[in-house]
Amino acid sequence: MVSFQKKWRRFGQQIIYRLFLLLGFLVRRINRYQFERLAWAMGDFVYYVLRSRRRLVTTNLTIAFPEKEGREVDGIARRVYRNQAVNLLEVLRLPLIKGREDADELIDLYLDDFLAKTRNEGKGGILVSGHFGNWELAGVCIGLLVNPIAVVAKKLKNRLVNSEIERLRCLYGNRVIYKKQALRDGLKLLREGGILTVLGDQSDPKGGFFMDFLGREASVYLGPAFLALRANVPMFALMCRRQENGKYVLEAEEIDTSDLSFSRDGIEELTRRYTRALEKYIYRYPEEWFWVHNRWKRSYIDKK
Repeated sequence: MVSFQKKWRRFGQQIIYRLFLLLGFLVRRINRYQFERLAWAMGDFVYYVLRSRRRLVTTNLTIAFPEKEGREVDGIARRVYRNQAVNLLEVLRLPLIKGREDADELIDLYLDDFLAKTRNEGKGGILVSGHFGNWELAGVCIGLLVNPIAVVAKKLKNRLVNSEIERLRCLYGNRVIYKKQALRDGLKLLREGGILTVLGDQSDPKGGFFMDFLGREASVYLGPAFLALRANVPMFALMCRRQENGKYVLEAEEIDTSDLSFSRDGIEELTRRYTRALEKYIYRYPEEWFWVHNRWKRSYIDKK
C-alpha cells in the first residue's frame, strides 16, 4: 500500500510539473496584453467559480479593515486573485528577460540608499520583504540590474516544480538558500559582503515570538533580525508593487538598527520594526498581498 501511494504521489507530481511547463510554454508565446487578460480571467475563474479560499481571504480582509463595507472587501479580494494569477504567469515569463533592457521595461528600482550602505562600502545587507507584489520578479531583476543576491526560500513539496522555480530564481547569478541552512549560510554570506533577501511576513513554526500583525496576534519569525544584528549589517524593507500601467516599482526603506544590540530584546524590537514597515505597505496596497495564506494559523494561546 505504501509503495502504491508513493508511486501515485510521484505520478501526480509529474502531471502537475508537466502542466506547469506547458503553461509556461504557452504564456511565453503571447504578447503582454494577451498575457494580462489571461491572468485576469484565471483570477476571476478561481474567485467566482472555484471559490478557492475565498472565505478565508474575505475574512482576513474584514478583520484587517474593519472600516470597509462588504462590497469594498469583495472588490479587494477579487483584485487579490487577479494579482496572484498575474504573479504566477509573470514568473513563468521570466525567461523572456534576456538582458538589462528587458528588465528595465518591467521594473523601476529605487535602491540607491541601500546600495550606498552595502555594496558601495563592500558590506553585506539584508533586504526583508514579503509575499507582496511580485517578489520573485523583483529578486531576478535585482540580480540582473544591480547585483546577484541570495534568496532564502522554503522547498516546495513537489520537487520537480521546486527545481524549475529554483532554475528561474537563479537565471542571472542569484542563489537560493533553503530555510534549514538560512542561519548558518546566511550569516556567512553577510560577513563576506553578500546581499540576503528574506520574506519576513511568514509565521514561525516554532511560535517563539508573537506580535500584532494586520489586526491580529501572529507568530513572527525572528531570523532576519537575528542575522542583521549578528552580522552587524543594515536592513531595508523591500517592497515590489505593480502600477496601473503594468510596470513594477521596487522601493527600499531602511529599518533603523543604530540603537539595537545583538540580544533577545534587540532582535525582538528589530522584528517589530520591520514587520511594521511591511504592514504599512500592505495597508496601503492590500490587493498586492498574499491574503490566501492562513497567516494566523498559530496563536499565542496555542503556544501556551
